[in-house]
Formats: sequence, structure tokens, C-alpha cells
Amino acid sequence: MSYDTASASLSHAQAEPRTKERKALSVRLRGVWPYIYLLPAVLSIAFWVYRPLAQTFQLSFYQWNLLPTSPKTFVGWGNFEKLLTLPAMSKALWNTLFYTIGVIPFSLIVPIAIAIATDNIGKRSRNVYRALIFLPMIMAPVAVSSVWRWIMHPTNGILNQTLQSVFGLKEPIPFFTDGKWAIWSITFITGWKLIGFSTLIFSAAMTNINKEYFEAARMDRANRWQIIRYVILPLLSPTILFMAMLSTLFASEWSFTYINVLTQGGPVNATTNIYYLLWTYGFQTFSVGWSSAAAVVLFLGFGLIAVGFMALTRKLSFFDD
Repeated sequence: MSYDTASASLSHAQAEPRTKERKALSVRLRGVWPYIYLLPAVLSIAFWVYRPLAQTFQLSFYQWNLLPTSPKTFVGWGNFEKLLTLPAMSKALWNTLFYTIGVIPFSLIVPIAIAIATDNIGKRSRNVYRALIFLPMIMAPVAVSSVWRWIMHPTNGILNQTLQSVFGLKEPIPFFTDGKWAIWSITFITGWKLIGFSTLIFSAAMTNINKEYFEAARMDRANRWQIIRYVILPLLSPTILFMAMLSTLFASEWSFTYINVLTQGGPVNATTNIYYLLWTYGFQTFSVGWSSAAAVVLFLGFGLIAVGFMALTRKLSFFDD
């Protein structure tokens, strides 16, 4: 054997283990690469979501007024004790429950009816109807508040003028200055804004239903109501529970802008809710400890509600498998 041949054989023998090592390393990294791709998103979420959440939990045990030069005083559970004994807190919790229940017809019942009613019409007409219904959702909440303030104005609002001229109403209705009317007005405006979003979700769910079920029901002589009750609603149950969870978790948050612009929580805390109370403590009175404590109570309470809804969804949802 010549020297060149022996040298080539030796080089090949040395290169073969290196090739095997590189292949083994490539196989090991193959399972790591997806996590590396996800790393920027995970870091962004950790910095912008979980970091402020951890700081909120920390600040809930301190008394501070947001000034960098002001010291943070540790008060333990004092913020929670004071918060839960405030008269405004009980009113805010009650109003939060009122908004949550009040928007259900607008986020569930009306959108389901619209989605079912527009499912059988032509595609072009259906898209036009859904676009018109979704239009309020893309409007800025502050602009919507200004429009509804003009519509419901007690003296020159078009709604009061219509009620007085057509229905003979003697006195104008103070929609935003009377506590009994104000909370209903905020609930109605919030629900009106949600109809488009909920309708879009239910319309998408209706599109995914296999139409062969409808044909089979008609062959069994089922009428329209029976098809809706025994076919459509069970197949929509996952979407219904999902929207019910969204309405429960975010109804008070969605109403915040209208409260802030139209009533400022009044009259006499008649329209305030837990979100508006949190904002008031944090950015009006600079009671950061109270605001953080309210945020923690809100987070834990709605977290338990979300867990309950997920368990309910697994138990009650009907899937077409």
C-alpha cells in the first residue's frame, strides 16, 4: 500500500466519527429548533404580560403614589382589607355582575338569531348583511360614546324627541344623569357594540356545520324550529359556551370606555364597575396599592370563572367527530 492510499484511509477513518457526531447533534437539535423559533414571542409575552402581572402582585402589598422619589411602604394585606370594606367596592362588584348578565342577550341570543336567519340567503347578500352588522365593532368606542350621547341627550336628543312626538312622552328621559336609567343605557350601548363581533363568530361556526345534517332532518320531517333546537344549537354549543365565557370575562372591560366618557361612574357610583374603580384608584387618586389590590382580586376572580367555563365546556359541548 502506498503512502497516499494509507493517508486517505486514515483521514476517512477519522472523518467518519465526526460525521456521526454531527448527525447525532442534528437529530438532538431537531427537537430544540421549534422552541428556538418560539423564543422571541415567549420573551415578548414574558416582558409585556407576566412582568407587569408580577409587579401588580408585588405592589398590592405596598402603599405608593407612583412618584419615583416616593418610598414604597409595605402594608401587607392592608390594601385588600381596606378595598373590600369600601362602599364603592360593593357597588362596583354589583354593577360588574349587572353588566355581565345584561350583555348576554346582545352577545348570545341576538347574534345566534341573526347568524341562523342569514345563513340560507345568497352569499353576496349574506356578506353585505354581516358587514353592516359588524360595522359598529370597528368604530372607535370614544366616537360611539359621543354619538350615543347626542342620540340620548335629554333635551335635543333624537331619541327623546321621538318618544315625545310619537309616543306622547311628557318628560324627557335622563339616560345618563339618572342612576336607574344610566346603568341600563351603558349596558345597552355595550351590548349594541358587541352584536357585530358575536354575530361574526356564530356565522363562522354556522358555515362549518355539515349541511347534510339539515337534509337528514328534513327527510325525517323535522320543521324549522326542530332543526334549530336539535341540530343547530347542539352543534353550536362549543361556540355558545366560548362566547358566554368571553362575555362574562370582558363585559365590564368593554363597558369601561362608555362609563368613562358618558357618566364617569356616576351618578353616585350608579354605573361604576370593578375596572373603572381600578382605573380611578390607579390614575386619579394615585392609590397604586389599592389599584393593584383591585387588579389582583379581579385577576383571581375571573381566573376561577375561566377555569369553571373550561370545565363546563368539556362537559357540555357537543362536537361533530
